[in-house]
Formats: sequence, C-alpha cells, structure tokens
Amino acid sequence: MKMKLFSKRGPTISLAALTLGGLPAIAKDWPQFRGPDRDGKSYEMEIVKSWEQQAPKLLWMGEGVGSGYAGVAVVGDMIYTTGNLQDGQGVVAVSAKDGKVVWSTVLTEGPPKHGFAGTRCTPTVVGEKMWVTTSNGLVACLSTDGKVVWKKDFTTDWGGRMMSGWGFSESVLVDGQAAICTPGGPDAMMVALDKDSGEVIWKCKVPELGTKGKDGAGYGSAVISMGAGVKQYVQMTGRGVIGVRASDGKFLWAYNEVANKTANIPMPVVSGDHVFCSTSYGTGSALLKLAKDGDGVKAEEVYFLSADDLQNHHGGMVLVDGHIFCGHGHNRGEPVCIELMTGKAKWGPVDAPGKGSAAVKYVDGHVIFRYQDGLMALIEANPGKFVLKGTFMPEFQEKESWAYPVVSGGRLYLREQDKLMCYGL
Repeated sequence: MKMKLFSKRGPTISLAALTLGGLPAIAKDWPQFRGPDRDGKSYEMEIVKSWEQQAPKLLWMGEGVGSGYAGVAVVGDMIYTTGNLQDGQGVVAVSAKDGKVVWSTVLTEGPPKHGFAGTRCTPTVVGEKMWVTTSNGLVACLSTDGKVVWKKDFTTDWGGRMMSGWGFSESVLVDGQAAICTPGGPDAMMVALDKDSGEVIWKCKVPELGTKGKDGAGYGSAVISMGAGVKQYVQMTGRGVIGVRASDGKFLWAYNEVANKTANIPMPVVSGDHVFCSTSYGTGSALLKLAKDGDGVKAEEVYFLSADDLQNHHGGMVLVDGHIFCGHGHNRGEPVCIELMTGKAKWGPVDAPGKGSAAVKYVDGHVIFRYQDGLMALIEANPGKFVLKGTFMPEFQEKESWAYPVVSGGRLYLREQDKLMCYGL
C-alpha cells in the first residue's frame, strides 16, 4: 500500500452518513454509487430548468484522479473516486472547492488483469470510512484520510470470478454493520463482511440458476429490497438476478431469463414487492413480483419485454412516479419511458441525441443522460411526452464517457478518465 499526501489538512467530514437500511444522507451529499438511496435520484430542487439557451458553466477542471470509468462520491467538501495511478490502482481524494488532489492511496500495484483498463468502483462513504473494490478483485476499507483499515481478495479468499473478462465493477453496499459485495465464487457468490474489521458475517452459495448467462459475478451493484416483507439484497449476477436474505445470507430466489453470456450490467430497480431488471446483448427486460414461499421468498414473472422492446446496455435506469426512464438498445442509449407495472412504452424509444450507451440520473423533474461520446442531454421526466430540454458537450472528452454523472450541492460532476469537471447548476 502506498499513500501520497498532497495537503496537511485532512478532509472535512460531513455529518451526513448512511444509516441502517440505506436511509438517505443530507441531500447535498452523494455518498455512494447512484446516490443516497442507490437509485440514481437526487433530492436537490430548483437547479435544473433548461440547457437550450445556455449550458452549465464550467467552474473548474482538475486532473490526477487516474484513468478509469468510476464515478465520484461527494461528502462535505471532499470528492472521492478510484483510478489507475502511476504506481497502481487506488483511491483518490479531491477538494470540491478547486478540484485539487488532497491524497491518493494505491491498493494494488501493477497493471490490471482485464480488458478496458481502468477502475469502475465508486467509493461508498459512511462517517469517517469508505469501502471500495478494485477491478482486480480487492475489497478494502479506508479512512477518509487515506489510511487502509483492512483489505480482502475476492479471488484468493473466496474463489471469486467474473462472468467475463472486464474486471470487477461493483460498488460496495454498506448496510448497518455489514459491507455487502459479490465475489462471484462457487461457495461465495455474495458475502457480508463486518464493515469495521472485514471479518465474514456470512457468505451465500447459490445453486444452479439456469442455462442462460455464465457463472460468476455480473457488473452491477447490490440494492436493498423489502419485497414480501423480507429484507434482502438483490443483485445482477452472471446467471441473472438473485435475492439473498440480509439476516443470514440465505439464497432466496433467482431469475435466469434476464441474462446473457457476455456482460450483465444494469442494477435492478426495486419498488415495493417488485423488481425490474434488464440486460442487453439481445436479451431484454422483466418485472418480477416477490412473494412469500414458506420461510423464504419466490420471484414470479409479471411480464417479459423482448430486446426489441427494451434492453438497457449499461448506464442504468431510474424509476420516477411509477415509470422507468433509461436508454434503450445495445450501445445506443435511445431515450424511452416505460410504465413499470404494465411494461407499456409511454413514449420512445426515440433517436438518441448522442452516440453510444447513456448513463442516467434523475434530478429536479429531469433525467440527465450522459452519452458514451460525452454529450450531455437534459430530458423531462414526463411520461406524457418526450421533451428534450437541451444538450451540451463538456469541456473535455476522451475515450468512452462511461462514468455516471453526479449532482451534489448544486454542482454537476463529470469524471473523464484522469480529469474531473465541475459545472455549476
């Protein structure tokens, strides 16, 4: 482990922190992947109206976060992300005031052992600690001043593996005392670790789930569901979506139909007793209903949408007032609005403003689409009709713009490989 300090001043820690069950932090903080509730939705209001006449103003552009596709966590006046640095892959802390690097800590030395070199994991920040995974399969806890508290290895500790060769991409779910992650091993598809010590609380072995897809972990991150009255962790794996009981790691259910053999990526969307899931590479989407099954839970298919109707490649989906907003099509990102309970398209898919898949997030009555070619699009979260409220190209664009956009404290943060841009909203 190597740590570089760029300032004697330690980070200012906000009082905002996740609580048991993933309850939201103070609205201005964005403490983990896809926000306070891991659903891609911001609580901030009165900041986004239109980009038709004027694009957001660039406040600063910093560099030194390393190469990668990871998003950022924003807590107080500090920003945290992961990147491939000069000495290896690790975590970087940046000042939200001016984009300057405060510290960096290398966790794994040497080049990554997979395609598309670069990090994928957004740190999960709770109090004065954070949890990360590296693309080579290391899971670690660090303090918010960059010191390593503990680390484990998915491969050597649990026989972990990915379904295909693009590296581990999960952002750790912290729920109460547990840090939930997905090694993808034959005896440990998911594990719950004590967030402070790294000791195993439980590990979950899954049975054969079906013929579709491949064994191993998928490319998404776990979410919490209270479906059928049972607290459980829902995750997209190489063989499709699974549910694991939170209390003891008992395997509850699986759905194999929404799996492909290349890469299962989008995080499931949870709503009450329902789970919406999608994957690309010509597969499709489905709505599941969770119901009691003895002392467990079963998943029943409500409907299945073919790949022609809806397939989300990567970039995720947001649920707003009973409607799914996302990009449709394999590497196309065509905006579409789907009624959750029926699967009916309210509008779209429409021609994409940008090229490639789109990472999406909801804020202030709108859905922000960030396309692979860098284009930013603002679309009304309006199930009645498609309304594009403007587009703009960021100051800097390189390679694939896959990092999810983040809105925190009235600012829009865009990670682009080694650079981080901050726009005022």
